[in-house]
Amino acid sequence: MNPYERLEQLKLTLPVASTPAAAFVMAVQTGNLVFVSGHIARRDGKSWAGQLGKELTTDEGKLAARSVALDLLATLHTFTGDLSRVRRIVKALCLVNSTPSFTEQHLVANGCSELLRDVFGERGAHARSAFGVAQLPLGTCVEVELVVEVA
Repeated sequence: MNPYERLEQLKLTLPVASTPAAAFVMAVQTGNLVFVSGHIARRDGKSWAGQLGKELTTDEGKLAARSVALDLLATLHTFTGDLSRVRRIVKALCLVNSTPSFTEQHLVANGCSELLRDVFGERGAHARSAFGVAQLPLGTCVEVELVVEVA
């Protein structure tokens, strides 16, 4: 099943791809690798602001990370022209705006990782790092970047 059929089966629609908010591009390809810039969590068209362990729960953070994954796929679709070109999601880097005592960044990051695996199957299984950080742009709760191998 191709990624678009999986998205339809999951009842998900790709949003319009984001545009850069600063001096960078959304994705760069070198060889067969595409580096997708960090995408922040959004809700209702605005930054999904909040700090895990303070204003947001782990489950809310996981939903935010899932929403970031969908935005990343929109950018990847726009950049490559076809998500079927994805051979492998190589690595995800997940930054979680969290209090010093919050220790469930890995569970928040699962929101993104699980969606990527749901869409791409084994090709979506990837290496990952998840970090707690003191702050993210626009006060968002989660930011994720990807490295993707394409055909």
